[in-house]
Amino acid sequence: MRHLTATLFLLACATGAQAQTAGLAPATPEPGQVLVSGTVPDEASKASVLARLREVYGSDKVVDQIAVGQVAMPANWNGYVQKLITPELKQISRGQLKIDGSNVSLRGEVANEALRQKIASNVATSLNPTYTVNNGLRVSAADQSVLDSALANRIVEFESGKTTFTPAGRAILDEMGAAMLKLKGRKVDIIGHTDNQGLRASNQGLSQARAEAVKTYLAGKGINGDLLTASGQGPDRPIASNDSADGRARNRRIEFRMAQ
Repeated sequence: MRHLTATLFLLACATGAQAQTAGLAPATPEPGQVLVSGTVPDEASKASVLARLREVYGSDKVVDQIAVGQVAMPANWNGYVQKLITPELKQISRGQLKIDGSNVSLRGEVANEALRQKIASNVATSLNPTYTVNNGLRVSAADQSVLDSALANRIVEFESGKTTFTPAGRAILDEMGAAMLKLKGRKVDIIGHTDNQGLRASNQGLSQARAEAVKTYLAGKGINGDLLTASGQGPDRPIASNDSADGRARNRRIEFRMAQ
């Protein structure tokens, strides 16, 4: 039994769409457009889908390639489609929503793990238990690359055994602050690490204190402190061998991660 397959692709930065229906070559959407294709049983179902898409994206953004044909669909299918087409879809980049009868699949990139879970949960709770949802959303690596590029594998330096920054350490943090301003409200985890010299408890406390010092410094540079979390891992996550001075220096570091 064939069921309607409506496929939407939301492309990077702007929303766009690209879909394939058997025997029909899809048009190429412009940036910001959504292309919808598939087969529905009647004109009323088609009009309902298009009206909802135009409400969410704007009437000039929807490219219609929906066909009307001899297909079956589950009870109240049109009502569930209405619930699935929400403004939340605009927060997905390079994505696809596919509704094939009672099978729903979601693909694409979102800004963070909380949003990924929120969208998936909202999709699942809007449907009845007979529907199957495949959540293929993933967290975008783009924002993390902003932080990684700014840090550029450098070490935020402190005075030995203290939470006081060296001039070089402050210079790096100034660059990190400028990078974080580009993230526009995204949350960042600041994670302190040490080498394995000395007592583990002391290293744990020092790594936490240094992460807190970084948070305080960045807040003083205009970053919203509520968007920053500080934690210390002590010596537990080395990235190099502690058997050499160079390795220990690399392990004494501050890590910046997009909050998940």
